[in-house]
Amino acid sequence: MDSLIPFTTSGSLVDCVDRKMLVVLRDGRKLQGVLRSYDQFANLVLEDTVERIYHQDVFAELWRGLFLIRGENVVLLGEIDLDQEDEVPLRQVEWSVLEPYHKQEIANKKHREDLKSQVLYEQKGFCKEGGEGDGY
Repeated sequence: MDSLIPFTTSGSLVDCVDRKMLVVLRDGRKLQGVLRSYDQFANLVLEDTVERIYHQDVFAELWRGLFLIRGENVVLLGEIDLDQEDEVPLRQVEWSVLEPYHKQEIANKKHREDLKSQVLYEQKGFCKEGGEGDGY
């Protein structure tokens, strides 16, 4: 009967080792790389890592190499289907072309979050505690 209970600990990552993975972090960054190792805290080691940014129908990549990720910063972890990876209808551009748009999107999001936090503080009595990425 115990075998019907889903395996939800970091041990369930054993099948993901040596596979190309997508990792979304609490600060919004999206990383792609080969999962090489993990531990009981879901800290991850990615090899051949690139950081991707997106804007409309284009994306850019920045080489990051070997990347160690603290488990508490992972929002999403998923395997990339190598057969379908090239069929995504996005066009790749240089990082320097897309970075200003990405930075503007981050600034706009922070401004919206600040406004929302202010309304919650003034009208609903919520405190202003919390920091970058605590929304998850």
